[in-house]
Amino acid sequence: MNAWFADPTTLLLGSLTGLVFGFLLFKGGVASFDVIVNQFRLKDFTVLKVMLTAIIVGGLCIYSMRAMGMDIPLHVKGTELLANTLGGLIFGVGMVILGYCPGTGVAAIGAGSRHAIVGVLGMLVGAGIYAEMYPWLNTHILKVGSIGKVTIPDQIGISPFVLLVPLAIGAVLIMPRLGRKQSSPPTA
Repeated sequence: MNAWFADPTTLLLGSLTGLVFGFLLFKGGVASFDVIVNQFRLKDFTVLKVMLTAIIVGGLCIYSMRAMGMDIPLHVKGTELLANTLGGLIFGVGMVILGYCPGTGVAAIGAGSRHAIVGVLGMLVGAGIYAEMYPWLNTHILKVGSIGKVTIPDQIGISPFVLLVPLAIGAVLIMPRLGRKQSSPPTA
């Protein structure tokens, strides 16, 4: 193994996982420019439904396994308020302009979208610029407002299930009412 690549088995498993993930994004309808843009326009709630379902199912499964005694570590990243705010703004603006996030952009390329190629190339250029600027950013921006590794349940001293169960019940009650509106191409 060299410094640039993992061993072939890890690369193969990662590639297969990525293919399955991309296929599921495509089949779920969230690799479509129209669906993503119309989520921001509040005309198609497919993205909200997919993300909310993933968060609830993932959270309930992970915390249930931990409650049964399974040793499943949580990899909680530190919360840096300024960096998270700036990163969220950059991500959100990019997603609104391009109509894809990084994962759905790659899935859209796999589905044949040519304009997503430009966006993914832009993401790679942005990642390169970030990597080059990292030493300066780490000193001046990334640690501003750092509050460490926190979770909402830990901060308010409750079980994660106290948040996840009502969220799941609310989602079951609200999601059918949202319906799937027909996405239409945005007009200028």
